Amino acid sequence: MSTAIILENREYWTHRAPSYSEVNQEELATAQHDRWKRALVERISGRFPGRAPGSIHVLEVGTGPGFFAILLAEAGYRVTAIDLTPSMLAEARRNAGPLAGRIAFMEMNAQELAFDDDCFDVILSRNVTWNLPNPDRAYAEWARVLKPGGLLLNFDANWYRYLFDDDARAAYDRDRANSVEAGLDDLNVGEHFDRMEDIARRVPLSRADRPAWDVRTLSGLGMAVEADRRIWEKVWSRQEKVNLASTPMFMVCGYK
Repeated sequence: MSTAIILENREYWTHRAPSYSEVNQEELATAQHDRWKRALVERISGRFPGRAPGSIHVLEVGTGPGFFAILLAEAGYRVTAIDLTPSMLAEARRNAGPLAGRIAFMEMNAQELAFDDDCFDVILSRNVTWNLPNPDRAYAEWARVLKPGGLLLNFDANWYRYLFDDDARAAYDRDRANSVEAGLDDLNVGEHFDRMEDIARRVPLSRADRPAWDVRTLSGLGMAVEADRRIWEKVWSRQEKVNLASTPMFMVCGYK
């Protein structure tokens, strides 16, 4: 089952790469750029006060079209960015432009990292853990390659909870109606959306209570953990706040 879902994920995101890249390009060209960059730099610099960005090695897991990797390279960090899907990495390199040479892009499974223990100061991801077949294994791998004293940042949400919960379904349907009423394009309506729902039905975190699950799992790996359930207020666009009101993004911070 795990291997099948990984292969399906790769196929799905291969088809989605061009359109998802357009989303990242819009983020880079709008206020999202500065909001996200400020949020990331504040957390990293707060963990490593006085350290030059160039001395801090960051791993982005599931870079997609490269949004986080680009922001971090702009800020001067040493960046390695991995993704399961080659077409996503190709989009990321294009989006990075002249910064591409400062980012080590690598094809890799988020659940099986080909890195030595204790080699990154920071590990971060956005909207990755929810669609993994073995997210507990992924967290264990991320903790393994994080240096003692390092920082883990995971941005995610209770995506697809509406497939299993009637109240979540009602809230999700209200989001669709509110998006139409506000005259906004709906981020949850698009090509191959039914295929993503099919995958979501078979991965464990669609049913989980998050971020409580994340806090519990990372604590079990010996990390100090906190969760910010309101990070979406700082980083989301108006469109996201309307489209995704029933699934607000949280930030999980793990300290090794």
